[in-house]
Amino acid sequence: MADHATYRDNWPILSAVPEVWDRIAAGDGALINEQLARRRGLGLGDQITLPGGWRASIAGVYADYGNPIGQIIIGIDTLVQHYPDVPRLRYAIPIAPGKAEALGRDLRAEFGLPAQNVINQAGIKAFSLKVFERTFNVTAALNFLTLGVAGLAMFASLITLSGMRLPQLAPVWAMGLTRRHLAWLELSRGLLLAALTMLAAVPVGIALAFVLLVVVNVEAFGWRLPMHLFPGDWARLTALALLAAGLAAAVPAWRLARLSPSKLLKVFAHER
Repeated sequence: MADHATYRDNWPILSAVPEVWDRIAAGDGALINEQLARRRGLGLGDQITLPGGWRASIAGVYADYGNPIGQIIIGIDTLVQHYPDVPRLRYAIPIAPGKAEALGRDLRAEFGLPAQNVINQAGIKAFSLKVFERTFNVTAALNFLTLGVAGLAMFASLITLSGMRLPQLAPVWAMGLTRRHLAWLELSRGLLLAALTMLAAVPVGIALAFVLLVVVNVEAFGWRLPMHLFPGDWARLTALALLAAGLAAAVPAWRLARLSPSKLLKVFAHER
């Protein structure tokens, strides 16, 4: 890797010794990816033997998401010093975005390069982000579908329970509570149940995400994704869950409010 501000300012370092980039440029250390560090139990200051028998001190560990193999980064001058015969075939050229396409045409024309040998990284990044956005759009659609299915299941359950609960509601009605009051209590009960479920579900979801990121992902792939919390999304999900629960409970509550007194009185038909 060349000693350039692009890498110093943007490379995803997880842990490093002081002045890590100066040490890499001077040839006094090497960067290893998280996969290699976890696989071999290496840390800062440890020595690692590279091809050819020379040893380098580990100056930093960096994130390398999706890479299945261990990799080591050293300075370009150090690479040439220890491996003078290695072919230098790949170059990264920082240039203004508006000039990238013209530079690519000039390089292909000057050196007779095929189109796939000159790549505009900004184009690759834009394409990757577009793919990710589409993936998350599908995920959002599935979330709403799941919420809708849960709402329908809740609606069916509450419709069934509304008939089964008449023996419990009829004595309360007989004691003086109006049917409208009972309907509001049933609606409130449904919303309270949804709120309590949400309070239980969020911590369980956070714990599950933590286990997947910290344990399962590390054991399966050798690297760990950072975990971020999004309280705003939780608030939005809570509002949607309460809305779905309210809609599901509204019909049974409305039916209870319009239930004829004769049906409530039938509950006492066999009382002695």
